[in-house]
This record gives sequence, structure tokens and C-alpha cells, in this order.
Amino acid sequence: MTAPAAAAPAPTGARAPAISVRDLTKVFGGKTVVNAVSMDVAAGEIMGFLGPNGSGKTTTIRLMCGLLEPDGGGGQVLGLDIRNDRRAIKRRIGYMTQRFSFYEDLTIEENLRFVAGLYRMRGARRAVADTLEDLGLSARRKQLAGSLSGGWKQRLALAACIMHRPDLLILDEPTAGVDPKARREFWDEIHARASDGLTVLVSTHYMDEAERCHRIGYISYGTLVAQGTVGQVVRDAALTTFVVSGGDIPQAERALREAPGVDQVAPFGQTLHVVGRDAAALRRALDAVADRTGVTVQPSQTSLEDVFIQLMGAARDNMQ
Repeated sequence: MTAPAAAAPAPTGARAPAISVRDLTKVFGGKTVVNAVSMDVAAGEIMGFLGPNGSGKTTTIRLMCGLLEPDGGGGQVLGLDIRNDRRAIKRRIGYMTQRFSFYEDLTIEENLRFVAGLYRMRGARRAVADTLEDLGLSARRKQLAGSLSGGWKQRLALAACIMHRPDLLILDEPTAGVDPKARREFWDEIHARASDGLTVLVSTHYMDEAERCHRIGYISYGTLVAQGTVGQVVRDAALTTFVVSGGDIPQAERALREAPGVDQVAPFGQTLHVVGRDAAALRRALDAVADRTGVTVQPSQTSLEDVFIQLMGAARDNMQ
């Protein structure tokens, strides 16, 4: 891979957005799995797309990249209509799925040559060689794909997605099952590409990865319930957070789970992370529990994970 890059600033300017969709809707079996989703992603931006399993992330992504036709709403991707220009959209994006889907009995180089053939690339041999070099795969080009570790498979998948030089890269849970070092190298590569103008839409379950995005959107049960920078999403959630330590932690935990004003209680090592929407009620509950259990209460910053747990609890299940 290229040398690690610092997080790129969010793009600015008056260019048309790479993705602009309004009221995007998809229904399966009478159930609305994507419910009037509207989103803009600027050219050169890294947009994080978050939500629990079954929330509609992958379906929304497939609507945007032309793999599914919406039942309602519409919009443009790379200036192309998502209903009428689906084939053209597919040629200008790179789509990396969570599941490794290459031929495991072919080498890295043979897999990339196969992909180049699918795209009918001119100068395919040179393109494969350049991509192998660019992503640090040249020394392993004769290695069978099936023998690669998770991190190297991920690197091969990324190579296949960007070899045809797409304008938009869509990553669906790209680092699942990959070790922390490989994840960090992957994100360094993504930021380097975004700095060169590539637009990236990435779905992830990892909070640290979400924090590396320029902006994030959170979808729950098919509805986009929050979007903005990480700071904006945390601020708009308007949660108050405290850390509880010392004293009788198990007793404090039991009492706090039943206390008014407490929305979340999560053990972190020898401490408790306590979150609530009503700051005054939360403080009263904590003071009362501290008097009985001898714990110490200190204010803390609300995390992105706290916000997402809160959003999940408030969302309505569209499958019921």
C-alpha cells in the first residue's frame, strides 16, 4: 500500500455532489426496508454509513450503485440517474463487498487479469502491473488467492475495485475479520485516494472507523435518523455522560439500571459508563446511588457509540 496518510480534510467547493438521492424507498414482501432516505455526498468526501445488522445499509447502497431499482424516490450518482442510467453507473464505481468473492484457485495476478477482462480495459496487462505495484502486491502476485490472510485478501479486493479508476468507491463492511494493523493500513489507503479526489461511501460497524470519515449517516430500520460530522451527530444527540468508579460497583450498577433518568449503563473495566437524555434527572440518580454505594461520579464526554446505542433503542422495528 502507499505510505500512511493523515486524515484528509472534508472537500469544499461548488462541485456537484457525487451522490444526491431523495426519498429513496425499497419494499420487499410488503415490508419497507429503505424508507425515504435522502443523502448528499460531496465529490472527494468519505461518507460513513452506519447502522445495525438488518438496518437497510446494504440495500440502500445497492439502490445507489444501480444493482436494485427503487420503488420510490430517485436521484443521481456521478451525475447519472439511478433509475435510467444504472449500467453507466456500474462502470464508474468500484464496489467492495464484505465477502471475499474472487477465485481462490487463481493467483492474485490472475484474479486481477480476470477483472480487467470484465471491464474490457485497454492496456490491461499494464493496468494489472501498475495496480499490483501500487498496492504492494507485486511480490505476492503468483500466490493463490485462497492462501491469503484476511488482510491480504482485503488488499486484493481493493485492488480489483480501483484498477479501472472509478470515480466512486463503495465499501460494504470492508474490514470485517481483519486485524487492527491491516484495518489502519486500509484506512490510510482510503484517505490517500480521497485526497486525490476519489469519493468513498463506506458502511462499517467500527466506531473508530466512523470517526475517520468526513461525515457519517446512521440508518436504523430503514430510516436515516442522523447525519453530519461526528461532532455534529454527538452534539445533536444531546446526551449527558458520567463515569462511575470506586465503591461497590456491582450494587451501583444494579441500582442505576432501575433509576429514572438513566438510559444506558455499561461496564468498562472497573468503571461504569452512565448515559442519559435528562441531565438533571441523571445527576439526581447518580448522587442518590453514590450516597448508598460509595462510588465516585465524574462527568465524561459522550462517545459516538453512546449515541448509536441511544438511536438504536429509540428506533422502531420496520419488520414487526
